[in-house]
Amino acid sequence: MTKWIVAALVIYLAWRLLAKPKAKADPAVAARRLLRVRTDADADAIRAAHRRLMAQAHPDRGGSDEAARRLNAARDLLLARVDRAR
Repeated sequence: MTKWIVAALVIYLAWRLLAKPKAKADPAVAARRLLRVRTDADADAIRAAHRRLMAQAHPDRGGSDEAARRLNAARDLLLARVDRAR
């Protein structure tokens, strides 16, 4: 029984060492998904989407602070990328 456990452990460790590392997710993909904009969206489209969604998610309108924070962070990230692309 011990031989099987050792063999399984060796196989598992070898698999972990030889497995390719997972690619890190691009935060811009999640931001685009949150704001519901296309990959080629310009600054005006990003601001319009943010404004539209923030009208529903703003804490003064019954939304949550967390939702507003996420929308603001997504807008800032995408606008920064658009500015860098220029």
